[in-house]
Amino acid sequence: MRKLIILVISIAGLAGLGWYISTLFATKGKSDTQLIDFAVKDIESIDKLIITDKMLNTFEVQKKNGEWLDKDGNCVVPENVTNILDAIKNIEFKGYLPDKSHASYNKMMIAQNVKLEIFQNGEWTKTWYIGPASPDHYSQVMLLDSKEFGKSTNPVQMKVKGMNGFLEPRFFADPRLWACTNIFALPMEKISSVDVKFLQEPSRSFSVMKNGPKTKVFQQGKELQNVDSRMVFSYLQNYKKIHYNSQNFELSKKQIDSLKHTSPFAVLTVKETSRKTTKLRCFRATSRSNDMVAGQEIINSDLDKFWCELPSGELVKCQYFVFNQLFFGHIYFPMMDQSKFTTQDGQSPLDGIMAR
Repeated sequence: MRKLIILVISIAGLAGLGWYISTLFATKGKSDTQLIDFAVKDIESIDKLIITDKMLNTFEVQKKNGEWLDKDGNCVVPENVTNILDAIKNIEFKGYLPDKSHASYNKMMIAQNVKLEIFQNGEWTKTWYIGPASPDHYSQVMLLDSKEFGKSTNPVQMKVKGMNGFLEPRFFADPRLWACTNIFALPMEKISSVDVKFLQEPSRSFSVMKNGPKTKVFQQGKELQNVDSRMVFSYLQNYKKIHYNSQNFELSKKQIDSLKHTSPFAVLTVKETSRKTTKLRCFRATSRSNDMVAGQEIINSDLDKFWCELPSGELVKCQYFVFNQLFFGHIYFPMMDQSKFTTQDGQSPLDGIMAR
């Protein structure tokens, strides 16, 4: 009888232990799914992303007719979206954090994180909370909130498949980093005229008129003779792809206003066949050190970049290397009074800039 009682108790104990283990694994399985199911395999279904940075700045992009735009319908840099979608598709579980570190990491996640909200087919499905780098610096500490499973209790370590490193640099809410940098994307057929004025060097100024296949080039109001139309078309082709280098991360509002009240070194005006006009005012930028051009010291001048005021009034940084093909008409057209384009040593004052 005693042996029977012991056997029954043993069987009951084993059954209870089996139930506990199975329950534990079931709970752990659900918890694991909540913790690591960050990825969205069908990225084509994603049509909206909202990024909130550590300073609570928010930036939203939406996919409309297959094109990604900001919430106001403005162009955004497509590579930024591509980098985020790549992370969403290829993110994978790297490892759990030590239990004893959960409290400290949870505090860090609450105090400082970048949030990414993911929408598929018009509905919110997941939110990533992107925290600090993992202890080994090969992944990111993250926490998931999903429509299907709810919010995870503790963060985990996540990485992009095939890569070791941080995820956070892909996610930013500064609109200046999202704005498209193109200024001109004009095929030659859409241009009716170009006017380039150099205020300090009026002899360098020129304008181009185009009416169908007919072209004219003017310098200081006088039409230039013997201009090769093929060279005119070659010059106008340069307006197919002109981008600025970066938005303004340097000047304060007061400094911007002050710069705009100075005289620009060049004013570029382009009129399209649609009657749209784009006018750019170009200002010298300063550098931390002086430069030498043709043996002469150029005081406080940046020979690589200049400030450009867009039609919107926004100030951006541009590269001479990009704009030289628009500024240097004398390369394409036989300008009058060539002597005005050279210094005493026979070099153009801007040859140093052009070489760069």
